[in-house]
Amino acid sequence: MRVASALAARRTEEFVKPGKLVEVRFVRGQSLSLTASRLLALMILAAGGDAWREMPHRMRKADIRRGHKGNERIVDMLEELHRTLFAEDDRSWRGKKATKRFPLIQMSREEVEDEEGVEAGWIEWEFTPDARRLIQESETYAVLNRQAVLGFRSSYALKLYEVGALRIHRRLKVWRCDMAALRAALGIAPDVYKDFAQLRRKVLQTAKAEIDQLAHFRVEWKEVRQGRAVVELEFRFEAKDAPAQVGTVEELERHSAGRRARRAETVEEVAVAASPAAVKALVSRTAERLAPSRPRDEVKVTSFPTGSLHYGEAELLEIGRRSGGGWDVDVIADAYRQSMGDRLARLSGSKLVQSWRGFCESYAARRGPAS
Repeated sequence: MRVASALAARRTEEFVKPGKLVEVRFVRGQSLSLTASRLLALMILAAGGDAWREMPHRMRKADIRRGHKGNERIVDMLEELHRTLFAEDDRSWRGKKATKRFPLIQMSREEVEDEEGVEAGWIEWEFTPDARRLIQESETYAVLNRQAVLGFRSSYALKLYEVGALRIHRRLKVWRCDMAALRAALGIAPDVYKDFAQLRRKVLQTAKAEIDQLAHFRVEWKEVRQGRAVVELEFRFEAKDAPAQVGTVEELERHSAGRRARRAETVEEVAVAASPAAVKALVSRTAERLAPSRPRDEVKVTSFPTGSLHYGEAELLEIGRRSGGGWDVDVIADAYRQSMGDRLARLSGSKLVQSWRGFCESYAARRGPAS
């Protein structure tokens, strides 16, 4: 929760989801739709460091509609969150092994009066005591990117992204699970994709394609077989290097239209001759359209320091300490400058921060933790 508060204060696109909320499994036969999963993520972002407290949290409907259209779907998502059950291993009153089932949302209110303006329409909710307990007991957390969360088109990809974000900073970036655990974690209904070849194509390959494009890491998996049957899967998550991080940030800033084609590398570039006046008008309109969204991104890093990070940008120094596996931050910085070369001079703001974080993570993954 301290990390959640710190990220909220910096007003970046990143937020944290407590590890126990990431790892809580769906009750057999239940799962969240993609839109409801996004809403839950936005609720956690809005609650920030107060998510564990017994108190109401609030969010504007306008912040939810960035991921879809229409207020009527907000009603559907809220009701879906209320009725979806999650499960965890527990003990009964007699001390016997038991399964505990519970929802995450215990109350919600939605303003229904017609109103205009930025402040029009709010929702209010409270997390259940079980959800607050999981949040408070979590000793690990996943750092998620809001744009990535809203960019996924597969609920399975979003859930696997959360699992990977939870493990990417660990020494062993592996998630090993049997088929029952995979279905419970991703919310795959027992009556769909019974054939593993279908599950591989419809779930795993789709999730990998989206994660590799939108996340700050990549995912691979290995299939463990008994005879011809796949009985276990081993997922590995690897941080992207600095140039790949830049590409990810640029993709997240682009419109989602054409994203699948860009992922498949089937986009054709069309050369269009334009007059200087037309170009100037287009640039002006684009600047006006983007202007309202700028206040949220308050990353003020303008360039990467040429000397020691201990006397440069505090944010870059903190990222190096947190993501660099214990290696000397200035040693990582020198390797980063050498890797980026002339491209480093063209980076600033969120792109520079994301690129630097990705390089620190990949450096620590290649070299291992410092002794």
